[in-house]
Amino acid sequence: MQKLKNTFAGFWKYRYLLQNLITRDFKLRYRRSVLGVAWSVLNPLLTCLVMFLVFDSIMKGLRGEGIPHFAAFLLIGQLLFNFFRESTSMAMESVLKNAPLLRKVYIPKYIFPLEKGCFAFVNCLFSFVALALVLLFSRTPVSWNTVVLAVYPLVMLFFFSLGIGLVLSSLYVFVRDIMHLWEVFCTLLSYASAIFYDPEMMSGVMQQIIHLNPLYWYITAFRSCVLWGRGLTVSMLVVCFLCAAVSMTIGVIVFKKTQDKFVLYM
Repeated sequence: MQKLKNTFAGFWKYRYLLQNLITRDFKLRYRRSVLGVAWSVLNPLLTCLVMFLVFDSIMKGLRGEGIPHFAAFLLIGQLLFNFFRESTSMAMESVLKNAPLLRKVYIPKYIFPLEKGCFAFVNCLFSFVALALVLLFSRTPVSWNTVVLAVYPLVMLFFFSLGIGLVLSSLYVFVRDIMHLWEVFCTLLSYASAIFYDPEMMSGVMQQIIHLNPLYWYITAFRSCVLWGRGLTVSMLVVCFLCAAVSMTIGVIVFKKTQDKFVLYM
């Protein structure tokens, strides 16, 4: 209990540094962009348009009627998966990129993976404007009673991604090649996350394999709240929480055990 209290006190002490780092990242990302933050909306919209034109005809060919409200279905999967990939990829390089700063002043090293996760989360929230536009123009019915529940899988996905980011940031300090392996893994993972297809189309074995992917549960839970108006099932509540809890536990343990050796490899 005392350790938890000290950890929270340390985090609260550096809250302004966290805010400044997030603000800095936003300025660096959009400082030479004419569209600025609006690109966070246009980018997923344009990507969704291309994927919609390709996969909608394929789904209709396979099932005849296609997936209902496919544009919104596709964009939800795309936004949540992009958040996971962006947050983990940026967190992986965060500690090493800030090595010069860490040599000069004392800053808790976990601040940097945490900041990248928060930055990706805020950027993802901006991207939801694109989802609102798609829901509006495609006239997709939305149940406002269940939309609020979508906060739960989104927050759980944040902690799941943060835990993975802590592990990757630790490994990247010692093994630089982990970045290339992670890019390949994310590409493979995108095909197993039910972003552009309905798992019900697959065979029983393939469905079971897809159900082993935590991202499938986060994406499906979000769709269930926003797109289908069904809310969250017990399975969604339990699996989303357990995946986030396990990820954070492993991430914190790995990071704490390796952070004292970072200085030897920077």
